[in-house]
Amino acid sequence: MRGILVYREDEIRRNAFAVAEFEKHLCVKTVTENYRGAADFVINRSNDYEIAKHYEDCGVRVFNPAELTKIANDKQACYDLMEKNGIEILPTRYSGIPAVKKPVAGHGGQGVIMLESAEEFEPGYVYQKPADTLGKDLRVWLIGGKIITAVLRESESDFRSNFCLGANAVPYSLSDSERALVLKISSLIKSDYIGIDFVFNNGSIVFNEIEDAVGARMVYAKTDIDILNLYCEYIKTATGKG
Repeated sequence: MRGILVYREDEIRRNAFAVAEFEKHLCVKTVTENYRGAADFVINRSNDYEIAKHYEDCGVRVFNPAELTKIANDKQACYDLMEKNGIEILPTRYSGIPAVKKPVAGHGGQGVIMLESAEEFEPGYVYQKPADTLGKDLRVWLIGGKIITAVLRESESDFRSNFCLGANAVPYSLSDSERALVLKISSLIKSDYIGIDFVFNNGSIVFNEIEDAVGARMVYAKTDIDILNLYCEYIKTATGKG
């Protein structure tokens, strides 16, 4: 059984460690987002749901499913899904000031700005009320709907708390109520390997976004968990390779 690992061409080098781990543990072939060749299973790390949809239509198992990839890479649709299902979010389509303006399909804090003056809503962006605690958030990693670990990120110089932008990070122990919230969110849509991000507002965690092609740098830097190996073992079991 031969699988493929899909990354955008510009992301292959930046994710060299992850690529090597997938190739080592699963003997996958790494391809770019334009590849549509044969595969027995697909690990889609491109954030492009159409790739997953193509292979699912061919009866091929894809990690993560197309539905998850589509919703996770459309922030407004994701917020709407959460709100519809009773998950607290910070208000979107927000016309007050200050406001956080973020690209609908953005990642890693890129393109996210804090508006200090009103502007007309621009297509392709989410306008959201800021949390009352800036520069602090929480990421939780899940494999097959099971919580693996959580890391708290804090920045002293930026309202964005992304690790890749220089924020500090420390392991975080979820409370029972926080674990219940994470699992409720996870239950809303089938996934294989994701991160769920939360901001802090009024002293509690509030849903912020789902990371589809979630990174593992913080896990390896701050814990002793070999999370990519765990994910590969999960894939082996799911595909009958285990």
